[in-house]
Amino acid sequence: MSPATAVATATEGRQGNFRAEVAEGVATVLLDVPGETLNVLGADVAEEFAALLSRFEADPAVLGVVLASGKKDSFIAGARIDLFQAARTAADAEALSRGAQARFDAVERFPKPLVVGIHGVCLGGGLEWSMACTWRIASDDPRTQLGLPETQIGVIPGAGGTQRLPRLVGVQAALDMICSARKVTARKALSLGLVDEVVPPALLLAVARERARELAGGRRRPRRRPGAGHALVQAALEGNPLGRGLLFWKARQAVRQRTRGHYPAPERAVDAVEHGLRHGMAEGLAFEARAFGELAVSDVAQRLMEIFFAETALRRDTGVDHPGVKAREVSRVGVLGGGLMGAGIAGVTVQAGLPVRIRERDDAAAARALQSVRAAQDDRVRRRSIDRLERDATMRLVTATTGWSGLEGVDLVIEAVFEDLELKRELLRGFEAVNGAGIFASNTSSIPIARIAEASAHPETVLGMHYFSPVARMPLLEVIVTDRTAPEVIATAVAVGKRQKKTVIVVRDGPGFYTSRILVPYMNEAALLLVEGARVEDVDRALVDFGFPVGPVTLLDEVGLDVGEKVATVLHQGFGERMAPAASLHQVVAAGRLGRKNGKGFYTYDGRRKRVDPTVYDLLPGGRARKAFAPAEIQERVALSMVNEAVRCLSEGIVRSPRDGDVGAVFGLGFPPFRGGPFRFADAAGTGALLDRVKALADRYGARFEPAPLLAERGAAGRPFHGR
Repeated sequence: MSPATAVATATEGRQGNFRAEVAEGVATVLLDVPGETLNVLGADVAEEFAALLSRFEADPAVLGVVLASGKKDSFIAGARIDLFQAARTAADAEALSRGAQARFDAVERFPKPLVVGIHGVCLGGGLEWSMACTWRIASDDPRTQLGLPETQIGVIPGAGGTQRLPRLVGVQAALDMICSARKVTARKALSLGLVDEVVPPALLLAVARERARELAGGRRRPRRRPGAGHALVQAALEGNPLGRGLLFWKARQAVRQRTRGHYPAPERAVDAVEHGLRHGMAEGLAFEARAFGELAVSDVAQRLMEIFFAETALRRDTGVDHPGVKAREVSRVGVLGGGLMGAGIAGVTVQAGLPVRIRERDDAAAARALQSVRAAQDDRVRRRSIDRLERDATMRLVTATTGWSGLEGVDLVIEAVFEDLELKRELLRGFEAVNGAGIFASNTSSIPIARIAEASAHPETVLGMHYFSPVARMPLLEVIVTDRTAPEVIATAVAVGKRQKKTVIVVRDGPGFYTSRILVPYMNEAALLLVEGARVEDVDRALVDFGFPVGPVTLLDEVGLDVGEKVATVLHQGFGERMAPAASLHQVVAAGRLGRKNGKGFYTYDGRRKRVDPTVYDLLPGGRARKAFAPAEIQERVALSMVNEAVRCLSEGIVRSPRDGDVGAVFGLGFPPFRGGPFRFADAAGTGALLDRVKALADRYGARFEPAPLLAERGAAGRPFHGR
């Protein structure tokens, strides 16, 4: 039973965004924003709550107030981000921050006890609101997560979060939570001192009401403080000026190392926390509001907010343009192949509550697949995402077989074997022999789905579901459809992906689809730079400095050079010399250098350590006599090869929209989020200027940089990809 269902029936009814009742001296207020699955905060919510507080302050029958959520399994997801994005000037955004601060200051000054009961996500403005209350109680449900994630959209907490959090949990813990945007469980919040109590969800409202009465009667217990270990840290670091200076210096150093200067918000958050502790709460709030205003209108924040809205829109997208199409009901799923990808797919599927049947070639492989799924669930227990009982219940949903038994009645089967066309066709025929009605999805990363579907008696039920490794952590799912895939089959795959908590884009079939197709020229260009004499570390460093999480050579080692060669071969066959891989890549693979998986690729690996092995240069033209390339030249060649190919994909209808192209590149390939994706990057550069840059590369390096026709069209007219 969710806390909202525990409200007594004698309510005073809905008042806008709230439902309220007064019973036994306590006013219980449930936030339930109409038309939203999650509570989000806007000015209307704040104004209505202020009016309720005024009424309860004047009512002698009300001794205290309890605030909780009327939504099932969520508290408050944060503030409405469109309000931030709509700010045209720093002063506009600063005014938004000051208004929110004033409203939460009024909450803190409310003369009667105000107890908040938190069940489910409590993020951003929701946590800032909670910190202004007298007493905080959280449910011990794994879905209860508390955090200040504002730096993920390029701003800092702007409603007092940078000031109240360090005063509650200490500087070090506050900086960690704010700068990393990390969420904490209820138990962790209790140990930090962020909440005062943790109780089962069914008791949340009852305990909250009792605490309100106790606080009103002067029987308030001392607020829980962090443990002895934290107290020692506070004394050594936070309790004296030298220690605080060291702490803030180390925090800035860690932020700069992680962001490489591309994301200013975390460092500004450190500044705001430090300023408030030095000059007091009022000055700290003023600094926070100014910093929030400056950041909210920055290019970085605008790009990050655009990505946020694109992801949000995809959650509502069925994947088909026909409004009447309904997804099939999926109650059971099969997975063919229980290796790294197959076990990962099975894991996220059972976590979605769907039973999974894994098919492997023999008993030993089947046992390894089950153990891999179990290891992933054990890791969730260690991270306190779930408890042991939930893990055991999840594991009861997964079984394995070495034949086709148990797959006769699955609604969807996902094939996850290695990239071999005939093997995939064989599995498709075998599945259809025992299950003619089920949907067949291939996890291929490069083989055209239409070629696989040639073996099918029901090609309308065949499509691709391309997951990214590691499946549990990578957020993107690429659903690939052919001209013959039925709309209801597309909608079903999208719906399953959403249940697996993936961000789903639908792309049209073709060699490499979208993500692999735009990745190959990016990797090829990096390899060609090595052929021309560039150093491995220089190429990687340049693209990391551009904003990618890892460099292209490191990525090639992580994927596997043999896998990269296979994918590059498929695209070379599909697109001709424009996609020709560097010939020397074959020499490296032939020498047995496969990447991290066998300990040597362009780098050699010793546990977590890696280093460039100079002997790899003996396999490349020029040998060990390397030469320097300007980082800007490396970035221009490698990054623009990806952007240009993304535009080709849009012009050919491989991706449905610039939005999907941006999300696919950011969430699937690590395209720098602060640049917004290939199409936002093109718009920011100016399509005309970008066209000139690509033409210059084509003049120098040939046909592989020939501008995409749509880039030539938009660039000549000066038209962006997004908007008009």
